[in-house]
Amino acid sequence: MADTPAPLPSVSFEQFTNLDLRVATITSAEPHPNADRLLKIQLDDGTPDGRQVCAGIKAWYDPESLVGTQVVIVANLEPRTIRGEESQGMIMAASAASEDGDKTSVCVLRVDQPVPPGSKVS
Repeated sequence: MADTPAPLPSVSFEQFTNLDLRVATITSAEPHPNADRLLKIQLDDGTPDGRQVCAGIKAWYDPESLVGTQVVIVANLEPRTIRGEESQGMIMAASAASEDGDKTSVCVLRVDQPVPPGSKVS
């Protein structure tokens, strides 16, 4: 089994508080039309329009099984276009890797009790 990656340099509490971690409910998920490893996911993040993210979790999750799941997102990550689709944040996940560095599993961080979409994670 691969060693645990070395920790990154420390960040100040102020730097940490600049991350906007929120709970969002997955309302739909489908394979990304232009990428083999990505899912295109619609989220209810407590805002009127919600948001879309692209997540590299297709090998580990059936899209339909994610619908209704509450996940933790980075809500203030700068949007970027990934293979023609805008991603407006990031779903937090843990991953394990083999000795050669290949990901062997990915586990989306989920909320263990229902909370309103948009709830702040602290």
